[in-house]
Parts: sequence; structure tokens; C-alpha cells
Amino acid sequence: MAEANPPRGKMRFRRNAASFPGNLHLVLVLRPTSFLQRTFTDIGFRFSQEDFMLKLPVVMLSSVSDLLTYIDDKQLTPELGGTLQYCHSEWIIFRNAIENFALTVKEMAQMLQSFGTELAETELPDDIPSIEEILAIRAERYHLLKNDITAVTKEGKVLLTNLEVPDTEGAVSSRLECHQQISGDWQTINKLLTQVHDMETAFDGFWEKHQLKMEQYLQLWKFEQDFQQLVTEVEFLLNQQAELADVTGTIAQVKQKIKKLENLDENSQELLSKAQFVILHGHKLAANHHYALDLICQRCNELRYLSDILVNEIKAKRIQLSRTFKMHKLLQQARQCCDEGECLLANQEIDKFQSKEDAQKALQDIENFLEMALPFINYEPETLQYEFDVILSPELKVQMKTIQLKLENIRSIFENQQAGFRNLVHKHVRPIQFVVPTPENLITSRTPFFSSKQGKKTWRQNQSNLKIEVVHDCQEKRSSGPSSNLDNGNSLDVLKNHVLNELIQTERVYVRELYTVLLGYRAEMDNPEMFDLMPPLLRNKKEVLFGNMAEIYEFHNDIFLSSLENCAHAPESVGPCFLERKDDFQMYAKYCQNKPRSETIWRKYSECAFFQECQRKLKHRLRLDSYLLKPVQRITKYQLLLKELLKYSKDCEGSALLKEALDAMLDLLKSVNDSMHQIAINGYIGNLNELGKMIMQGGFSVWIGHKKGATKMKDLARFKPMQRHLFLYEKAIVFCKRRVESGEGSDRFPSYSFKHCWKMDEVGITEYVKGDNRKFEIWYGEKEEVYIVQAPNVDVKMTWLKEIRNILLKQQELLTVKKRKQQDQLTEQDKIQISLQQNDEDPCRKWLSYIDEATMSNGK
Repeated sequence: MAEANPPRGKMRFRRNAASFPGNLHLVLVLRPTSFLQRTFTDIGFRFSQEDFMLKLPVVMLSSVSDLLTYIDDKQLTPELGGTLQYCHSEWIIFRNAIENFALTVKEMAQMLQSFGTELAETELPDDIPSIEEILAIRAERYHLLKNDITAVTKEGKVLLTNLEVPDTEGAVSSRLECHQQISGDWQTINKLLTQVHDMETAFDGFWEKHQLKMEQYLQLWKFEQDFQQLVTEVEFLLNQQAELADVTGTIAQVKQKIKKLENLDENSQELLSKAQFVILHGHKLAANHHYALDLICQRCNELRYLSDILVNEIKAKRIQLSRTFKMHKLLQQARQCCDEGECLLANQEIDKFQSKEDAQKALQDIENFLEMALPFINYEPETLQYEFDVILSPELKVQMKTIQLKLENIRSIFENQQAGFRNLVHKHVRPIQFVVPTPENLITSRTPFFSSKQGKKTWRQNQSNLKIEVVHDCQEKRSSGPSSNLDNGNSLDVLKNHVLNELIQTERVYVRELYTVLLGYRAEMDNPEMFDLMPPLLRNKKEVLFGNMAEIYEFHNDIFLSSLENCAHAPESVGPCFLERKDDFQMYAKYCQNKPRSETIWRKYSECAFFQECQRKLKHRLRLDSYLLKPVQRITKYQLLLKELLKYSKDCEGSALLKEALDAMLDLLKSVNDSMHQIAINGYIGNLNELGKMIMQGGFSVWIGHKKGATKMKDLARFKPMQRHLFLYEKAIVFCKRRVESGEGSDRFPSYSFKHCWKMDEVGITEYVKGDNRKFEIWYGEKEEVYIVQAPNVDVKMTWLKEIRNILLKQQELLTVKKRKQQDQLTEQDKIQISLQQNDEDPCRKWLSYIDEATMSNGK
């Protein structure tokens, strides 16, 4: 329906036709009521009717009431004679409110997504105050966003409330009339509110997980800070107690060391209490399912290990110093004993022993002294060392030797004087006066101190008996040597010939089996008579199913078998036979690399009639897959036979070349095995062969270490242990994740997802990690990335470290050579520059230059 104004009506028709979602079927034109306007409209409409280009009926209406003939009054507003309650301005306001609400919901979703991305991508600080600050800032932003979500939800609910029409008698009909429109708007707003609720629920869940992880990140930093501080303090105490390792010195010095050790022990008790508290804290974090569970447990074990070392070291040092102090006290008492003995000898003058009573008293003094000195006389240095469990220092040995000589001489003098005093007691004769020996005389004495003659004699007898037994044993071996060597030589030759014969015979069987497979299976795939038994998709899979088996057969049948047969009477030629053709054996790597694809084809078509018919014709008991495995089995069999042959060919002609051949075959097996793993790497962009020769590969447990620089929230999961398969090349080390796949053959042929690759010229290693002797560190650049790698055992770790060191050493040598060449080139350029400068000063060159300039000026 349109107003009767031809120019404006025409434009409105066009706009309606363009924007109306359906097709126009009827146009109602309401004519003006005044005579002039009606006349003008009729004339204008007739002249411009063709311009409307409307291929549909147009009805001219004289009054508003005529509209009721074509339109229900419930669809018309009151000004057009209808009953539809409608206010266009209110509709526009309400429609704007709905659209604004939808836009607000969209913006809110974008804000939440941006906030989540920011949380994941923002680099986390590496100090506790900054972490706490960023936690507070993010919490504040979270609450602001929550307030925004609440405000949006409230706005939507208000819109829903405004859509509800009051249930009164006068409004029943109008409510029924606009039910459809209200229902559509209500569903739109309700859907938006549902989206807001879902966003809020998801955001709350995300924030809860994020907040938990951030709190755990902060807890981990605090735990790590406490751990590092305790490790530093424990190592400091260990270094302090290590300074007390020297047990030499005087008794006062040893006593001072004991006092220092007691102070260390007091400090260690406080430190051990702190360590126990940190360990309990770690266990609490682990019990709360911390994401860095394995790292925390590792730190707790390291801390417990260091605490035990500290306790044991202090305990052992206390025992050692106590025994050393006791030994010094014993030596001090021995010195006092010597001094008392010298004093007693000096006081026993001749005029004091004129009577029998005086002599008897002197004799009693001597007996008392000898009884007091008896414990020191019965000791020897070996007994002291065993009793006190210390290694006697040279100074202590000199002191003991000096005291030993003194006591022994004093005892000898006292024994002689004791005999004289006994005679004096019985006969009262003038005693002989003894002179107290000087230290020089004491040192020259040869009488042993602290002797245990019986024990030493027994030891010497045991030593002599042992020596006699060894001599007899050697004589028996020497006497039985020639005949046994002769028998062994004959038996070794027999065994060697047996192994060589097995090598040749199995080679013949192997070649014959390859021939039957190629003729009975591979060739039959081209036989038109067998096409009916063969699935169509199998016909073009011949190269995949058999790989390069034909190439292997030709090599063995035409070359290698005849070479082995020539070695039948010359075992020393077996080594060169393998070495001359070791490059040809590389064809087995190609066969093994194709083996997974071959087995896939076999599993898919193994039950088809073609393979069963071929097996029946060949009269094979085994199926084709068993024969397809023969090349893999054969290449592994060679090294076993070579080992046996080498075992029976030691010190024989050609044994060195045989050992070299064995090493070549073992290297071949390793190369084939490594290549099988390499082709299973997925996701690497580039050519792995450009990384050089693969040195080693194997599975490890990997933890992320402390990186230099900031950490991102999305990297926190790397604190968990990762199972990684490492590939060591000459130029790089590649980290992969082994993919767990199900199905037949998944164990034999693994699959790896590429993670990252480090160039070896940027790689460094730390060989020892506290807490586990199987671990070492690999770091990149300036320690931007650090990984703690745990090998299955210590041997694997040491092997990897050896190979990595060799690569780094070679790179260092190449770098040195490159720098030397650059220096030589610079030196050569300097020489050329000096020569040019000298040529510039040559008068002949100057004269020629002058002639050239004159010639050019004349030409001008």
C-alpha cells in the first residue's frame, strides 16, 4: 500500500521491492480526499504508469474504509481504521534497545576472549612480588568483567520484562494480535541471555582453573625459593665441615676443630628443621594435586638427600675428630710417662741407695712405673690406626716413633736397674749408676715400640704360606700349559670351521628362499591368468609389498654367495669379504624402511585367494609374510655368526679384519634401526638428512628446567614430566613425542610427533643434576631453554654424554680452523694492500699514470 504521489510512490516501490523479503503480489494506492489532489494524482499516475515497471495489479482506493476489503482490521493501526495497537516511535526505541543489547553481548564475548588470550600469552614474571602484583591486577579485572556481565544480564532481564503485556480485559485482543512479534523478540533476547549465562559459566570455570594454576605457580616459586636457599645453606655447611677434614695438628688444634664442629652441628639442627618444614610443605602441595607434582617430589627427594648427607658427614666428622683427640691424649699421656721415667732415673742417685730399705723403695718405684707404662708399650701404630679408624699423618707417626724409642729405652734401662736393685736388696752391694739417655741416643735405638711379635710372626707365616701356594699353582699351570693349549687349538679350529660352514650353508638357503618368493609370488602378480584371484587394488602394489627384495637377491646370488664360498678353506678371508661389500649392505636400510608399508598391504589382502594359490603351488608351509621377514632376520644373523667366528679366531690370522667386519655389521644394524625411527617422525618441516648422520636415538623422561627469561601461562604444563624420544644428529638434536597407536604392528613401527629441534652449535650440557645420577641437563643458547633429561640407567646417560661431548668438541675444532683460515685470509689481504701501496710509490708507475692523463687531456 502506498500514498498516491507518483514521483515519491515510484521511489518507494523500488525501495520496497528491493528490501521486502518476498514477492509483491498486489499494490494498494490510497487516493487523496481533496478534488485537486485527486485529479492531479490520476493524471500523474496515468502518465508515469509505464515508469513503475510493475507487472502486478494496482488497486486505487478512494477511502481508508476501502482497505478493510483487502486487509483485516486486526492488521491495521487505528489511523487506518484497524484495531492493531502500534506505536512506531516506541517500536524504534525498543528495536534499538534489542540491537544494542545484542551488540553489547557480542562485545562482552570479545572482551572475555581477549582477556583469556591475554592471560595465556602474557609472559609471567620471575620474582614473587611481581607475581603477587599481577595476581591482584588480574583478580581486579576479573571482578570488573563480572560486574559488566551482571549489568548485561540485568539489562536483558529488563527487556524481557518490558515484552510482557499486562493481562487485562481490554488488552487481551491486542496481546493476541501482537503475539507473534513479541514472541520473536522475546526468543531473541532470551537466547542472548542464555549466551551471556553460558559465557559467564565458562568464564567462571576458566578463571577458577587459571586462578588455581596461578596460585600454584606462586606456591611453586615460593617453594623453589625456599628450596634454593636451603640448598645454598646446606652446601655452605658441607663446605665448612669439609674444611675440618684435616685431622692433623696439635691437640689444641683438634680441640678447636671439635668446638667448630659442635657449632656447625647446632646450626645444622636449625637448618634441618627448616628443611623438614619445606619437605612437609612440598608434600602438602603434592597432596593438593599441584600441576608440578613430579618436580616438587624431586626437590623434596633432593632436599632429603642433602639433609642426610649433612647429618652423616657431621656425624662421621665428630667420630673422626673424637678418635683423633683421644689418640692425641694417648700420645700426651705417653709423653708424660716418658717424662716421669726420665725424672725417676735422674732422682735415683748413688748416695740415696746406701741401705737395703732405700734400694727396696727404688725397686718399688721402678715396678710402679713399668706397670703404668705397660699399656703404652703394648700398642703398635697399626693397632692404633685400626682402633681409632684414622689414617695417621706423617707428623703423628714421627711423634709416635719418638715416644716409642724413648719408652723402650727407658724400659730397658729400668729393667737393668731393677736387676741391680734386686741384687742390692739381697746382698747390699753398691749399685751401678745409670745415665739418663739423651734424645739423640733414644732415636738411634732399634728396639720396636708398641710391638706385637707373635701377631707379626703369624702374619709373616701366612704370607709365606700364601706365596708357596701361588708358586705351586703357577707351576701346575705351567706344567699343564702345553698340552692344554694344543687341545684347545684343535678344538677351536673345529668350532671355527663349523661356524664358517653354517654361515655358507644358511646363505645358500637364504638365496634360494628369496628366489622362490620372487618367482612364486612377485612374478605371478604380472601373470594374467592370476588376475581373477587378485583384488584390483593389489595389482599396482607389487613394489610396495616386496620392496627392493629383487635387488637384495641379485646382490647375494651374483656376488656375495660366491665370495663366501671362496672363504670355505680360508677363514681369514671372511672379514675382507664383508668389509669390501659393506656399502652394498646399505640396501637393507631401504628394505626395512619400506617394511611398515609392506605389512600394511599384507594385513589388508592376506586372506585373498591369490596368496593362498601361490602358497599352494610353492608347497610352502609358511605364509608370505614369514618370507618377507627373511631379509630382516638375515641382516641380524650376520653379526651373531661373526661374533661366534671371532670368538674362535682370537690371535689368528685375519682376526683384526674379522673384528672390523663385526663392527661394520653392528653399525649397519644401528643405522638401519635409526633410519626406521627417523622415517616415523611426523611434523618436521625440512629434510632430516640435512642434519647429518644420526648418532643415537632413545626415549627419556624430560622436565622443563629454570629458563632464562619470562615464563608464559601456557608453558606451566611443562613442569610436568614429559616422555620424549630424542634423536641426536651430527648437527642437531631433535625432540619428539612418541605417539601411542593401537593395532597390529604398532609396537614394531612407532610413530613420533616432532616437537622442536636445537642446533648443536647452540647446545650445552650439564652432566650432573642433584638427586639422581641418571639425570643431566641440556640447554640451548644462553640457557633460554633448559631441559632436565633422565636416562633409563646410568650407562645410557654416560653414552649420550660421551657422544654429545664428541660432537661439541668437533664443532669447536671446526670453529678454530675456520677462525684460523679467516685470520690467514686477513693476513694475505694485508700483504696485498701493502704491496699495492708500494706499487703506488713506484716512479715508473707514476710516470705511466702521468702519460695516461696527458693522453686523455689531448683527446679532449
